[in-house]
Amino acid sequence: MNPSKSRLKALKNELHVNWQLYILVILPIVYVILFMYYPMYGIQIAFKDYIAVEGISGSPWVGLEHFEKFIDSYEFKRIFMNTLRISAYSLIAGFPMPIILALSINVVKNKLFKKSVQMITYAPYFISTVVMVGIMLQLLSTHDYGVINNLLSLFGIGPIPFMTDADLFDHVYVWSGVWQGMGWNSIIYIAALSSVDQELYEAATIDGASVFQKILHIDLPSILPTIAITLILSSGSLLNVGFEKIMLMQNASNIAVSEVISTYVYKLSFGTGLPNYSYSTAIGLFNSVISFIILIIVNYISRYVSKVSLW
Repeated sequence: MNPSKSRLKALKNELHVNWQLYILVILPIVYVILFMYYPMYGIQIAFKDYIAVEGISGSPWVGLEHFEKFIDSYEFKRIFMNTLRISAYSLIAGFPMPIILALSINVVKNKLFKKSVQMITYAPYFISTVVMVGIMLQLLSTHDYGVINNLLSLFGIGPIPFMTDADLFDHVYVWSGVWQGMGWNSIIYIAALSSVDQELYEAATIDGASVFQKILHIDLPSILPTIAITLILSSGSLLNVGFEKIMLMQNASNIAVSEVISTYVYKLSFGTGLPNYSYSTAIGLFNSVISFIILIIVNYISRYVSKVSLW
């Protein structure tokens, strides 16, 4: 039989047997095409002087003019460094916390206590960003209702303007994010730890290993591939600082340290009377390209060091 006909017959049989599964796959594929790939057509705006009445295809081509304009602008260094600083701080502070939480929960034997801790740490993740910032404004306020400053006053400290002090902006943003996402992000590590062979723990107990030694020599090596993959994915979004939370926390006192690429692009696109779509698209594309380069570098390093990578 002709090999091509044989493959075609095998494909028909596969579709006939699993047609329900292929129908289920159609919707995600359509979603990805419409919302992930089709919008890429608009990327060319970054290389054109976009005129709304002319459309994307009719607008004149200007090449890298908008990229050069952004890099040469006096705001570039401040915005880029703010984005990099906040993102790196968030990654350094937030990445180990879910791992530590998962390892701690894994060694707890009391099921009721373990479930209670999981539920309490998961809950903040489901608080919307707007509500989260509202809670922060109430807790950290310098007014009479500010709980944190009221507690600090008992020790003769404060009041501290947490939300308006530029030097404290990074800490408030990052650690509130760690608190909100730590429990949710630990789920993947808890799932990985649940698959560890229990005989390893039994053998370690017989050998007289302590709890810390079990974590060091059994738990960590078991979830190391998961940690590596998660780190690679996190590094790929290193420059994608959360837009909503930054925007809600911004004020005149901290704007110098809180203006990042995402908020700057938003203000260029929608915060002015004459939005410059080409310039803002170029900045967004610049951000994506840098993130992609970082992803490739971290993936290569991970593959070289730990033999674990995305590709």
